[in-house]
Amino acid sequence: MIAIEINGTKHQLDVPADMPLLWAIRDIVGLTGTKFGCGQALCGACTVHMNGVPIRSCSVDVGQVAGQKITTIEGLGHDGHPHPVQAAWEAEVVPQCGYCQSGQMMTASALLAQTPKPTDAQIEEAMAGNICRCGMYPRIKQAIKRAAGVV
Repeated sequence: MIAIEINGTKHQLDVPADMPLLWAIRDIVGLTGTKFGCGQALCGACTVHMNGVPIRSCSVDVGQVAGQKITTIEGLGHDGHPHPVQAAWEAEVVPQCGYCQSGQMMTASALLAQTPKPTDAQIEEAMAGNICRCGMYPRIKQAIKRAAGVV
């Protein structure tokens, strides 16, 4: 059994220690907001937070996160109160297909937690590893600036 906390709920997972965290989140816990994109930690669709730090859940084994606090997109906002990043995403009409958006928002929220008023260069650097096949990068940047209150 592997003990992890996901979105404030403690879970005892009866899974192999080498199971990717992504599959434990989606298939075992049932939280499907975190997406599978590439399986190689290259696209960012599977980004979640481990103790507030963004990680690629497709390339981290469940055994590596035992005892850690994991936050998924479902845990970013609470009880009808979206996280500022989620509200900004909606206000800026960021999603097109939406597939990458949970990973984008998880990366953006981690950036803002570390750097509340990021510069354009800091936004670009932090978001560089997240791929949006729809090309919504200008809207993503605008949404991050809105969430930071620098628009």
